[in-house]
Amino acid sequence: MAMLSFERKYRVRGGTLIGGDLFDFWVGPFYVGFFGVTAVFFAVLGTLLIVWGAAMGPTWNLWQISIAPPDLSYGLGMAPMAKGGLWQIITLCAIGAFVSWALRQVEIARKLGIGLHVPFAFSFAIFAYVALVVIRPVLLGAWGHGFPYGILSHLDWVSNVGYQFLHFHYNPAHMLAITFFFTNALALSMHGSLILSVTNPGKGETVKTSEHENTFFRDEVGYSIGALGIHRLGVFLAINASFWSAICIILSGPFWTRGWPEWWTWWPNLPIFG
Repeated sequence: MAMLSFERKYRVRGGTLIGGDLFDFWVGPFYVGFFGVTAVFFAVLGTLLIVWGAAMGPTWNLWQISIAPPDLSYGLGMAPMAKGGLWQIITLCAIGAFVSWALRQVEIARKLGIGLHVPFAFSFAIFAYVALVVIRPVLLGAWGHGFPYGILSHLDWVSNVGYQFLHFHYNPAHMLAITFFFTNALALSMHGSLILSVTNPGKGETVKTSEHENTFFRDEVGYSIGALGIHRLGVFLAINASFWSAICIILSGPFWTRGWPEWWTWWPNLPIFG
């Protein structure tokens, strides 16, 4: 792919956090950087460890391969490789890869001279993952409270945790997370469909302008948030979806051990219902 003319302005030395000029180069359209190297290292190592775990397991069926965390009896200590130690190292690799990718995004933003909005937003996704495999297990006193790495086994874990708290969707933080997830999907699907409609006109028609976009939503919902505003709204909704999804699982177990419907007993006891 040929480099666009304006990219020459940004493909210059500098803006790195660690390593200086050592890895300050591109491979085709991809910036490498020190954290690009560490991201690849952790991602490849973690993937190979998963393959090793699959080789130790009873099946090569992609749906049934599972790398389980240590038994609860190991607490927060290191477990033997075949009994959860593999899960612990893979978790470290995953965190290393995710954090490396975020810091690589910081370096790219510094080169482009733009804000750190992308790595800032991505850090909330990292927080949601760390909440599941580090923060909650540490608060509960055992790595065994983390989720297994596998397709069906992970879904089973989600289902079991939900039943453990009777009806998990009564968790108020979970309600907030789901609301933000769905609202984000609605807002960005409305935005995306609008952009597609104005840039893909009928035969013989011209591409529409931003004024057409604003007019559509003023007629449709009475207000247009604007081109910049819809992206700010999307970031706000996505960040909150990740944040409250992390909070909802951190609360469940360390701070609330009963069924979540029981938490709502304060509601019918309000004086207005007396």
